[in-house]
Amino acid sequence: MGQNNQSLASFWNFSVNEVLAKLSCTGNGLSSSNAALRLKTYGHNILKDNKNKSALLLFLFQFKSPVTLLLIIASLLSAGLGDIPDTAIILTIVLVSSILSFLQERGAANAVSGLLKMVQLHCTVLRDGKKAEIPVDNVVPGDIVFLTAGDIIPGDSLIIESVALYIDEAAFTGETYPVEKSAAVLPADLPLSKRTNSLFMGSHVVSGTTKILVVNTGKNTAFGQISASLQLRAPETDFERGVRRFGYMLMEITLLLVIIIFAINVLLHKPVLDSFLFSLALAVGLTPQLLPAIISVNLSTGARRMAQKQVIVKRLSSIENIGSMNILCSDKTGTITEGKVKLKGALDIDGNESKKVLEYAWLNASMQQGFHNPIDEAICAVQHSDTGKQTLKFEIPYDFIRKRLTVQISDGSGDVAITKGALTNVLAICTRVELADGKVVSLDGKKAGILKQYELLSNAGLRTLGIAYKAAGTGKQFMRDDEKEMIFLGFVTFFDPPKADVKVIIDKLRGLGVALKIITGDNALVAKSLALQIGVKSPKILTGAKMQVMSSAALMHKALTTDIFAEVEPNQKERIINILKKAGNVVGFMGDGINDAPALHTADVGISVDTAVDVAKEAADIVLLNRGLDVLYDGIIEGRKTFTNTMKYIFMATSANFGNMFSMAGASLFLPFLPLLPKQILLTNLLTDFPEMAIATDRVDAINIQSPQRWDLGFIRRFMITFGLLSSVFDYLTFGILLLVMHSTEKVFQTGWFIESVISATLIVLVVRTRLPFLKSLPGKYLAIATVIILVSVVILPLTPMAAWFGFVRIPTAYYGWMLLVIAAYLLAAETIKRRFYKIMDKYLQQKWHKVFVD
Repeated sequence: MGQNNQSLASFWNFSVNEVLAKLSCTGNGLSSSNAALRLKTYGHNILKDNKNKSALLLFLFQFKSPVTLLLIIASLLSAGLGDIPDTAIILTIVLVSSILSFLQERGAANAVSGLLKMVQLHCTVLRDGKKAEIPVDNVVPGDIVFLTAGDIIPGDSLIIESVALYIDEAAFTGETYPVEKSAAVLPADLPLSKRTNSLFMGSHVVSGTTKILVVNTGKNTAFGQISASLQLRAPETDFERGVRRFGYMLMEITLLLVIIIFAINVLLHKPVLDSFLFSLALAVGLTPQLLPAIISVNLSTGARRMAQKQVIVKRLSSIENIGSMNILCSDKTGTITEGKVKLKGALDIDGNESKKVLEYAWLNASMQQGFHNPIDEAICAVQHSDTGKQTLKFEIPYDFIRKRLTVQISDGSGDVAITKGALTNVLAICTRVELADGKVVSLDGKKAGILKQYELLSNAGLRTLGIAYKAAGTGKQFMRDDEKEMIFLGFVTFFDPPKADVKVIIDKLRGLGVALKIITGDNALVAKSLALQIGVKSPKILTGAKMQVMSSAALMHKALTTDIFAEVEPNQKERIINILKKAGNVVGFMGDGINDAPALHTADVGISVDTAVDVAKEAADIVLLNRGLDVLYDGIIEGRKTFTNTMKYIFMATSANFGNMFSMAGASLFLPFLPLLPKQILLTNLLTDFPEMAIATDRVDAINIQSPQRWDLGFIRRFMITFGLLSSVFDYLTFGILLLVMHSTEKVFQTGWFIESVISATLIVLVVRTRLPFLKSLPGKYLAIATVIILVSVVILPLTPMAAWFGFVRIPTAYYGWMLLVIAAYLLAAETIKRRFYKIMDKYLQQKWHKVFVD
């Protein structure tokens, strides 16, 4: 079978039967056993095999830090010079730290993998002669697949049969408009864009239906072979950008520290290798090594909590973004409204009920073979005519340019073309109008009245479509160019009432600092009616037509104050998202339609629902199992909790590490020995990181949930310097006690400093993890337990046989009394400075964001 697959690099120049023979299959589909065998032969139908990232590879990635690699090399060099015990201890500490990080990331990856299976894409295939739903990943060459509008093409395929099939191939051909496809046998030398009998992975169905034979899957597809250069990469999120900039900041500080400390120690005639190891150990101590693991664990924990609330996360970094989101753009159907569209009436041009309008609307809705949307379903639910006499001869499917759908129907005596669509777009192809008595007259004298009636219906909050018809010549196919000189028949109106609790939920979102902006294709009058119903007073509405003539600068100014974007073209959704992002906002977009994919991809947080079309679900970062803003509200809360816990680790690690490393670096300048040996520094770093692994389960204060959370390197830098220097003040006080009061030797100094350093760094976590007083925001259970374990371990370590491995000795009992006084004073000072720090920073942040959003 593998050889057959290779021989079908060209398949559009063969008939379906020839391709079936080459693939050793039949038109009745594959058997389950044959499909399982082919899955083993060809592999899963994916472009990038995440399973290739084995446990071993993930473990090796833990050592990718340049500082860690330098430390390993230097320690091995030290072993070559005879210091094998110290080398073994250093390498063991690095290994233990890497194993802990690996276990955290591995568990997080497995948890997320399980969640993604809940929103896996499926398609309909023939298996064992029957239609069956299977994951797209399990499609193999030889499968016969049935597709309709919104479905993603599961592999390079040959069309067996189709009805009014239009495919969006923009992902790899750059073609803006959908391409019509149909069964045929074509020449072998055609370029990909001319292979109209073939469908290719990376495209999706815009309208129509088709039955296809899958020929190539996964990496063997045309898209798979060029995906490295053409596959769209999701834009960098606000959170990812923050992590990257934070990494650059640490890199600069670390590099500067290593160079300065190493140079000074060498100038003071201390051993070069020891000085180099000391400098590297300081660099490792300053770097929050567990940050990638902590982020992964926080995100996966948040993803699990969100899954319990019917929110499935596909892209982990979007959890942080949903917490940072301050603008949510959404369609109204199903989120603001009930999502159950109902037919209100079928009216003639005077606004009276018309059986003919209802019949023609039903024929158009029931006969069309493309995507059956809620409007068509609403029409079909009301009208149940006898279809025995009518047959569909041809269809011009709906598209977002024409905004109308035309079907050509025959009843045996003649053909008629019936068009349904946006009223202005339908009127544009009409020259006549049918009156209530059946008389047909010129549209010119009636157009003003039709538009007036349309305005009245729209003001009543009804979505209104137009119906037109035209006799089509028997035996002739009705084409797009024939959509002209039609007869306007009347209106069909629909209503979709707002959800009962939508006002409350919108107010709750507003209370979280999230502004809701509705983006809809409905006309401005309907949108305004809805806005008034949900409590938006004097809604500010901007139409797509006005947007079209506005510059980006003008639109940016207008978009920030707009409540509803109405009559919006599909391509304008993406422009709105981009404009809002450029204004400094973190923007979420909620969509479920075929035309929503670009906006979902562009938004900081792309949100869809499990019932959305495949192309929208694939583009989304987050998928809601239950549609509605109430579910999203819970997701925002969880996102902010996750963001807050991630930032806790960064605050704690950078401030404590910076303080300790600054203290040791300074002490090394006046001490005749190193304040801590390299292996002792690494052990300090490992022990202080251990409790912080439980930070994902920590409690989050209500104040951290009330408003969007954003990365702010300036804030992090100020926090690090303020609390780092505070830590150093008490470190130097400890040095004074050890040297001037206790008259400590080298090993006693190092042991005493190690104990004080780890205990103070562990306890300060309980203070800096919250902006509230410690007693008003107690830590979570697991963080408290981990803290106690470390405190006990550090106190008894010098009393155990392991003490000699690390160069520790027993210290005088009196030192513990001095240490308790120093640590108590340190914690009280930290509480006092914390209150002052946040008062100052609150004013700074208010001024900063006021400048971003107002100035």
